[in-house]
Amino acid sequence: MNAQELYKTWANQPNLNESVKHDLNTIKNNPKEINDAFGTNMSFGTAGMRGLIGAGINRMNIYTVRQATEGLASYMDTLNDEEKKRGVAISFDSRYHSEEFAYEAARVLGQHNIKSFVFDDIRPTPELSFAIRHLHTFAGVMITASHNPMQYNGYKIYGEDGGQMPPKASDMITSFVRQAEDVFAIEVADVKELRKQKLLSVIGEDVDAAYLENVKNVNVNHQLIQEVGKYLKFVYTPLHGTGKIICRRALDNVGFKNYSLVKEQAIADPEFPTVDFPNPEFASAFNLAIQLGNQEEADVLIATDPDADRLGAAVRQPDGSYELMTGNQIASVLLDYILTAKQDANDLPANGAVVKSIVSTELATKIANHYGVEMQNVLTGFKYIAEKIKDFEETNENTFLFGFEESFGYLIKPFVRDKDAIQSTVLLAEVAAYYKHKGQTLYDGLQSIYQLYGYHEEKTISKSFEGLEGKSKMDNIMNELRSNPLTEFNGQNVESLEDFDKSTKTNADGSVEKIQLPQANVLKYWLADGTWFAIRPSGTEPKIKFYLGTVDDNQEAVNTKLESYINAVDALIEQLV
Repeated sequence: MNAQELYKTWANQPNLNESVKHDLNTIKNNPKEINDAFGTNMSFGTAGMRGLIGAGINRMNIYTVRQATEGLASYMDTLNDEEKKRGVAISFDSRYHSEEFAYEAARVLGQHNIKSFVFDDIRPTPELSFAIRHLHTFAGVMITASHNPMQYNGYKIYGEDGGQMPPKASDMITSFVRQAEDVFAIEVADVKELRKQKLLSVIGEDVDAAYLENVKNVNVNHQLIQEVGKYLKFVYTPLHGTGKIICRRALDNVGFKNYSLVKEQAIADPEFPTVDFPNPEFASAFNLAIQLGNQEEADVLIATDPDADRLGAAVRQPDGSYELMTGNQIASVLLDYILTAKQDANDLPANGAVVKSIVSTELATKIANHYGVEMQNVLTGFKYIAEKIKDFEETNENTFLFGFEESFGYLIKPFVRDKDAIQSTVLLAEVAAYYKHKGQTLYDGLQSIYQLYGYHEEKTISKSFEGLEGKSKMDNIMNELRSNPLTEFNGQNVESLEDFDKSTKTNADGSVEKIQLPQANVLKYWLADGTWFAIRPSGTEPKIKFYLGTVDDNQEAVNTKLESYINAVDALIEQLV
């Protein structure tokens, strides 16, 4: 059935959801929109699905949410009774339709006699991860589009360890999702009936209290917080998202009382009216925080994204202005503090390990090595960090100390198995207090790290390729680079090329080594001057990402070097497209 025929099938459905009916009417005279909404199924992979809200098989709506949940429920039907009866925890963020989608998921699960535990209000993604472990459910569902614009929503499935579903289970769920092709044939139970049968429970403060009790253990030096936390000035903003529910309580619990809240952004508003993008990676997201910071003369500004799994920060400069920190810089400051504190307390385990993604800074590797701690690299996606933690626990070969991705995601304590901006907020505030106690700022702390390990700078360049045509362009870029591998870039010889799709590392002398990681559509080049760059199509967004990392002896030199590589990447993209 082609897109136009599918559109008519949907339009002629009896008892159609009103929101979906409205969206169908909106696009009825737009063949391009119809083709994009109905020309292909929404991509459903290991991270679930994410897309524009609207009518169609390539959009987020109650029918595609039911289809995804039918896949999960059908998979759980294959389990033994003991596993199946443990049920599914469900949380949702502040976006349009998030609560509705959460209950649609519960209705599908209930139809399969699977119990669901649904939060009474918006909650962060990391708390959903915690809830799975705390309630011993078999799985979890998070309704969120994370830091995407307001037009998006998403659906993420988590496994029993609180991390995203492992590949084998995820593949089976995907297979079941595709089998549920007729989305209008999926049966759903009545919510009131599910409550009566105790197949749907509402959760909230009971889980909050347990999560917050664990967060108290994230901080390293409680005495420092009691002494300095009273006069450390910082600003916090939840960017209209779930952080408003938990983060303030977490800060208060550990002893931070002197922070200011961006009140306009403490409203859970799906329009995200005060920001262009609710993304703490972007400087514009900090505009209101900067205004408040200037009034309060705050030492640091902290922002969490709408589902509170990512954290961004801006530090006060010597001239009083604020400079946005990169995800790599935040991770490096946190890691250096954790390892320094553990060493000072004679609490650094001999088998300690830090885990980061392959496109994250090598500065963290140098910091870890300085303390005799092993750095383990994994593919992009926090589920791979969660898998490492699980492996550490099962083998006892390593003790997890910290995990991060350059995309503003960090995990300090593994009672959560996804990136956790609540944990990160309370620890970053402590790090700021540590430097405040020394008469310094976070900016000063970062400079001291650079002086010890070299000045590192990284940059992620994202190029959007919307729709079906965009996907084809991204495929062509990767195919071209594999067919004609680069041997030099920006005047520097390629010393090695890692192709994670082929699981090979090819050196300049022609020798080939095996990469011991799962396959992934990623290319990473190591250059003669110590620079690296990687290319990866996003798994959740219509983007291809180019990652750069370089190092030099001083800030001016590394900035100049990075700028030249940014220009070289732009030229490469123009050539490939």
